[in-house]
Amino acid sequence: MDVLDLARTQFAVTSGLHFLFVVLTLGLAPMVAIMHTRWAISGRPLNEAMTRFWGQIYVINYALGIVTGLVMEFQFGLSWSGLSHYAGDVFGAPLAMETLVAFFLESTFLGLWIFGWGRLPKWLHLACIWLVTLTAYASAFFIMVANSYLQNPVGSVVRDGRMELVDFGALLTNPSLVFAFPHVVAAGLFTGAMVMVGASAYQLRRRTEHVEFFTKSLRAGVVVAAIGIFLTMGFGYAQFAVIPVEGKFDGNVGAAIGLAVMMEIGQLLGLIVLLVMLPMIRVLPRWRWTHLVLMAMTPLPFVLSIAGWVAREVGRQPWMIWEKLTVADAMSPGLTSGMVTASLIGFVAVLGLLAVVDYVLIARVVKRGPRGLDLGAASDEARTPALSF
Repeated sequence: MDVLDLARTQFAVTSGLHFLFVVLTLGLAPMVAIMHTRWAISGRPLNEAMTRFWGQIYVINYALGIVTGLVMEFQFGLSWSGLSHYAGDVFGAPLAMETLVAFFLESTFLGLWIFGWGRLPKWLHLACIWLVTLTAYASAFFIMVANSYLQNPVGSVVRDGRMELVDFGALLTNPSLVFAFPHVVAAGLFTGAMVMVGASAYQLRRRTEHVEFFTKSLRAGVVVAAIGIFLTMGFGYAQFAVIPVEGKFDGNVGAAIGLAVMMEIGQLLGLIVLLVMLPMIRVLPRWRWTHLVLMAMTPLPFVLSIAGWVAREVGRQPWMIWEKLTVADAMSPGLTSGMVTASLIGFVAVLGLLAVVDYVLIARVVKRGPRGLDLGAASDEARTPALSF
């Protein structure tokens, strides 16, 4: 591949790996917040255990996902300085907001929630996880603002060969953003819920001693998955009404394949969740033969999410900013194939390792079940033999 294709591949792979963390974070955060709310109201040990168990999985995914996000920032200066020079005044504004929200507010509130168990007042501690959820969504919102600008550049004019921001409100109401953001949020809900369903099915198939815990988790996951896939499909189709697709998919094989995978598999999953899993929600925890199917379905939302990003990003080619700046012009001058290949290998190795570590750690927590949890444990409680409900 030439240097342009290498640079595009590098960004595609690293952004795809990063999005695997993001989509799970967006799905688990509100569910953990709801569990914490139920615990704060009821005081039941079962609700506390669910908050700690699923919250620990959320924290693992968030911590490793932050590291993968740093690589995304580096690449704008490393490979795409032409984009920064031409549209940095516009494109950089929502990215700066995302950085402030993600690294300062979200991380601060998450730290307070993690270390506030038994130290903060009950309702203040609960407020922390809800603020984590809101700032996570705000972070995703500003990322989508920046991405939607690339798809449909609004609120800016060209002056002296550079894009200048003239209407920040137009960025926030971009037609490419209006339905794309809730589409991504709903996809996150569906992904997080299916992880909960798959993990619960694994434990129930093993005839876990915590039957009530994972029965309740599986049923909650099915309900949220049904809501998530319904909204994902609805907002996904709604995007075609506000953004014309002519020229973005005609003859563009990569975008067409991504769109086909997302729509066909997504519709099939939607039918299964809405017409099979939801009506059978009472019996699914008891029917062990269904648990293998539920476990096999767990990776599919991640596949759909990546396919959706491929369709959205490849469909814009050869433009970096639609009909304003080509990808070739956005690339940094002076790059060689050797330089990009070296950084590509390094980034993929590090991010791939982080992805493997993330899912290995999550799998270990799932396999161990709600016992010996570190999150929320007192100093003499960590690694206790078991929880009793």
